[in-house]
Amino acid sequence: MIKFGTGGWRAFIGEEFTKDNVQLVAQALANIISNENVADKGFVVGYDRRFLSDKAGRWFTEVLAANAIKVSFIDKFVPTPIVMFKAKEMGCAYSACITASHNPADYNGIKVFIEGGRDADEIITEKIETQIAQLTLEKVQAVDFDQAVEDKLVDVINPMNEFVDSIIDFIDIESIKKANLRVLIDPMFGVAKNALQTVLINGRCDVDVINDGKNPDFGGLMPSPSAATLYRLKHLVAAEGYDIGIGTDGDADRLGIIDEKGNFIHPNEVLMLLYYYLLEYKGWQGSVVRNIATTHILDKIAEDHGEKSFEVPVGFKHISSQMEADDSLIGGESSGGLTIRGHIKGKDGVFASSLLIEMLSVTGKKLSELLDEIYGKYGYAYTAEGDCTFKPAQKEVLYNRIYVEKQLPEFAYDIDKVSYEDGAKVYFKNGGWVIARFSGTEPLLRIFAEMADKETAETVVQQVKDFLQL
Repeated sequence: MIKFGTGGWRAFIGEEFTKDNVQLVAQALANIISNENVADKGFVVGYDRRFLSDKAGRWFTEVLAANAIKVSFIDKFVPTPIVMFKAKEMGCAYSACITASHNPADYNGIKVFIEGGRDADEIITEKIETQIAQLTLEKVQAVDFDQAVEDKLVDVINPMNEFVDSIIDFIDIESIKKANLRVLIDPMFGVAKNALQTVLINGRCDVDVINDGKNPDFGGLMPSPSAATLYRLKHLVAAEGYDIGIGTDGDADRLGIIDEKGNFIHPNEVLMLLYYYLLEYKGWQGSVVRNIATTHILDKIAEDHGEKSFEVPVGFKHISSQMEADDSLIGGESSGGLTIRGHIKGKDGVFASSLLIEMLSVTGKKLSELLDEIYGKYGYAYTAEGDCTFKPAQKEVLYNRIYVEKQLPEFAYDIDKVSYEDGAKVYFKNGGWVIARFSGTEPLLRIFAEMADKETAETVVQQVKDFLQL
């Protein structure tokens, strides 16, 4: 069974992620494109650095080409945002990147993008799943990749320079040049190095890189930039006097930041910093869109500047849609993905990192100083997180308790309301909140709580775990 989650289709390599299934997804998309008469808009295919990604990109392309769909194939591992950027530029109705993003090394997958280069929503992914259910391998058409290139059915492209130039044009590169910042990058054996390093060197930053090169096992770590996985970056930034450390996930659409003291800056805080910077220091205007598991301090920053804050379900497609509806300034999520109005309609770790460098350069302040400025104005809040694994047989029991029976622990705080839009989110009258929801990308139940201090937030998370017997 091929099922799409919040970040595309992801599966174990060799079990579900196989050549047959990759080509079934491609044929399903080819059928949809044919039914909608949008083959003339072209299709961009890219891939990341994971095991089999390059081959899977070719398998995918062979099917599209056989179905008379002109493919622009990026024949070099690239950040997922580059695929989205090129698809937006070309006006493609659909495009795709072979990646499992931040999942463990034994996963791979496919992210599908729609018009404007944004993440496919549930309507599209359900169409793909419906088409797959009607397909057999005998119905899959494919042509040899090299032959397709020779027959001009496939163009081999490299849009790296265009993408990098678009970021340099967007940011205040002259202010960055004057700041002489020292930056340490950790691409986590992923694909961010070339693009991000090129932007920063153009800004005359002193740039060093760790954990580069191809490593199918990602150095034995999850390619997800967190306080735990960026421990080497944390140490080196503090020990060797860097102004900032930047970590990016496997396909470079998410980021993790280390401040000048070696402290991990939570993705919630990255969003706060950038939204505050754009409103307070650059004088820009616009609302903010956050997902249901992201800090409410963004709401306070928006209100203070006469702007709105929108809460949407998890999945960047929801953020992109709401940003478009309100012409929002910034949108992001607590897992480290964000974008800004005027850039691509999906998350981009390379762009977000570049904008943070601009922020340090323009303000002349340290990351820790800017965070203190924000907390001094809007009050402090701490987000605690807990990922819980469970056996397949437990999922139905958990689902019934959370969604059907709607059971809740006996919290020590008065409840304002409860939302079941995406998981179960309890809003407390003191401004704090806690949410439990099933991950759309991994077999996990995710629990987040935001309270006035670390101890209280962690206690609330543990209370939910104990209540659900996890």
